[in-house]
Amino acid sequence: MEDSNSSSSHNEKPSRRHPLSQVVSDCVRRWFQDTLKEAKAGDLNMQVLVGQMYYSGYGIHRDAQKGRLWMTRASRVRSSVWKVSNKRPGYNASDSDSDEFKDDS
Repeated sequence: MEDSNSSSSHNEKPSRRHPLSQVVSDCVRRWFQDTLKEAKAGDLNMQVLVGQMYYSGYGIHRDAQKGRLWMTRASRVRSSVWKVSNKRPGYNASDSDSDEFKDDS
């Protein structure tokens, strides 16, 4: 019968524990980098999200100037993005946020 301390378990490296806050922080930074890559490739929703992330300092150091730059870039296609510029990251501009689609009746 094999002992629980078999040689195969001795060869495994013990897993290193990381504080949850560090893991979450790393995920947020990676999310920002992935979002930035898509925004640079021209994805309008990701441009809005990058702007929100810069405005709020989510995943990157807060930088209102860069946030404005990304929102300006996205607003060339859809002006309603300014209504969500100060919202938390992940809030997307929708048609209901837009004055562009309201009837004048």
